[in-house]
Parts: sequence; structure tokens; C-alpha cells
Amino acid sequence: MSIKDLHVLPKVKDSQTFVYAEHCKIDQDEKSIALHDVDGKTQVPCSNLTTLLVGPGTSITHAAIRTLAENGCLVFWTGEMGVRFYAQGNGETRLARNLLRQARLYSSSELRIQVVRKMYEMRFPEKLDESLTLQQIRGKEGVRVRDSYAKMSRETGIEWSGRSYKRNDWRAADSINRALSSAHSCLYGITQAAIISAGYSTALGFIHTGKMLSFVYDIADLYKADVTVPLAFKVVAEGEENLESRIRKACRDAFYESRILSRIIPDIDKVLDVKIPDDMQNEFDIDDALPGGLWDGGNTSVQGGVSYEIAEIDDEELPF
Repeated sequence: MSIKDLHVLPKVKDSQTFVYAEHCKIDQDEKSIALHDVDGKTQVPCSNLTTLLVGPGTSITHAAIRTLAENGCLVFWTGEMGVRFYAQGNGETRLARNLLRQARLYSSSELRIQVVRKMYEMRFPEKLDESLTLQQIRGKEGVRVRDSYAKMSRETGIEWSGRSYKRNDWRAADSINRALSSAHSCLYGITQAAIISAGYSTALGFIHTGKMLSFVYDIADLYKADVTVPLAFKVVAEGEENLESRIRKACRDAFYESRILSRIIPDIDKVLDVKIPDDMQNEFDIDDALPGGLWDGGNTSVQGGVSYEIAEIDDEELPF
């Protein structure tokens, strides 16, 4: 497979998950990168690293960014402990096919509801009744989520009084809510990396809407009850010292052992496997070497890269 082919369809599922760094300097080190802090130098192979989370107090060199980009590693600039998201680099994908298909499904209410039902159905062991309304499905989902929290509370002995946290006062939340926020943040990071690597938009969510990471929340919700919720309760049950750091390390290990990256993109393909009516079809970016089309009104387009002349109009009739 050529380098160009790898840029079109990167094998993100074969990669490691993420590394979080704060209060250090990141520089190129031979063909990889190294983290320099008060404890010395830590080499980080980035050839199969999916995401680098850059936290507060960190500086990174141009050479390091170039090396990460060449290896297809997505860089996020985050808040402390990776909880807040500020900016991101670009992924590897060079084709717009998946993004255009996602936008078509998102923009049609009829197609969008089909995607939404698929997303909810993946969370339940039984098939949802076709007669259920969207509001009724959300009600069932609310019960499922509450039950998952209650189940882990009973199993670990951690008191649970509901999901609660203050955006502007991290320490005001109890330990289990901080653990859940940290774990979910790690999950959002690798989900976002997978979405971008596959050429989808993080903003065009189907259940969640109105945020730059709406589609990230959509997809990450498929795994919380099975992955991050049990993990957060178990880590808190083991003690509260260095909680956020232990959560990140536990997430890193759990994501790697469960090979979650190998599931995310196939699951996205599954939920977006909705038939688009013939009158709404387009050949979405089938050849990256060809010029893009030109919108021709309605749902049609004409070939790009062609000089279109105005015919049968006198020069005097032109408005310019």
C-alpha cells in the first residue's frame, strides 16, 4: 500500500490509544518525539500513536508537530487532566466521501431519525419496538443509564447520588463524579481521533446537536455503560489519592486491552448504514484526483474543472 493510500484510509484501529502530557517540553527525538520534564526525558514512539493530549504548562516544537503529523497522530490541546478541549490538529484522511455522506444523512429529517434509532438500538440487547417515538426511546435510554450507575454503586460500595459537577469548580464534585468526567474525557479523545481519522465531522451529531463535538458525544455514548462507567467506579473504590491520574492510566490500559479503536469506526459505519434515496444520491468524492463538482441547484451538480461559457446571450444583456 502506498503512502498516499494510507492517507486516504488510515488504519487507526491498529494504533495505540493516547498519551497525555503536561508541564513539559515536547521535541522531536530521531524519528519520534520525547517529553522533557523535571524527571528527565521520556521517549514516545508516535508511529502507531493515535492521539497526543497536550495539557497546561506544555510547549511543543515545530519539529515535533511535523513528526506527529507525518505519523498520523492527532494532537489535542486540552485543559488540566484532559477535561477541557481547546483545539486540535488535522487527521490523515484526504477524502471527503464520509463527511459528505454524513452531511446528507444529517440534513434530512427522514434519514436522520433512522440513524438515531440505530444508535439507540446498539445500546439495548433487544430490538426497539417500531412504534416507539423518539421521546419514548429517550426515556428508555434514561432508565438504562440510571440502572448502569446504580448497578456499579451496589457492586463497588461507592455511594451514588446522581451525575453532578460544576464546570467552573472541578473540586466541588464528589470523587465518583470527577472520576466519571475524567474517564469520559479520555473516551471522547480517542473517539474524536477515530472520527477525524475516518474523515467524518465531529460537529454533525444526530442525537446531540449544536456543539463542535456533537458526533463525538453520539458515538462515545455507545461505550460508556460498558467501559468508562464501570472503570470509574472501580478506580474510586480502590482509593481517592491521585484519582485523575489513575483514571487516565486505567482508561489507557482498558482501551488498549479492549481494542476499542477497532470497534469505533465499524460502529460508525453501522449506524450510518442508511439507504439514501436515489433522488438524493451523489457520487461522493470517488476519485481524489478529480476536480470537485459544481452545485447546479436542487440535489444536482455538474462536473468541475470545466470552462462553462454563456451561450446565446448578447454582451449588452450581461450584468457586468
